[in-house]
Amino acid sequence: MAQKKMTEISEIVYMTKEGFDNLKKEIEEMKRVQRPAISAQIAEARDKGDLSENAEYDAAKDAQGLLEARIANLTTILANARVLDESKIDTSKVMMLSKVKVKNLATGKDVEYSIVSEKEADFKIGKISSKSAIGAGLLGKVIGDIAEINVPAGVVKLEVLKISTL
Repeated sequence: MAQKKMTEISEIVYMTKEGFDNLKKEIEEMKRVQRPAISAQIAEARDKGDLSENAEYDAAKDAQGLLEARIANLTTILANARVLDESKIDTSKVMMLSKVKVKNLATGKDVEYSIVSEKEADFKIGKISSKSAIGAGLLGKVIGDIAEINVPAGVVKLEVLKISTL
């Protein structure tokens, strides 16, 4: 399992410039704000005496370990990130950083999705991962194609209406 996780972490991650910058900011905030705060909690708990029975100390050390693991993970992702130039995205087919308008053939509703990396995905604002069922099912499709995608609720049929850049 650990071997698989490292392989996944080392994958190249395609991102928008905005996503890349947000990731850098998140890492910096963890290093400049969260790391010193946890260090202060550890020092305060250490000053309270016997560490063998000090729950505050144990909790602060656990939080420190989780934070350091998160920093290491995000730093690896950042090192493997490739920022895609949105102006050079081919709009003849759905690909990373495409904005695609589709019609759900079952409901008749039109929906717009932006295809992004897993790290930038946010379904609430229409950003879906290229590795999600819908994102993967739309990749490579052209206007007029109908994607039949297996989702937990069954098969959804989406007709590609429009492809543009973010």
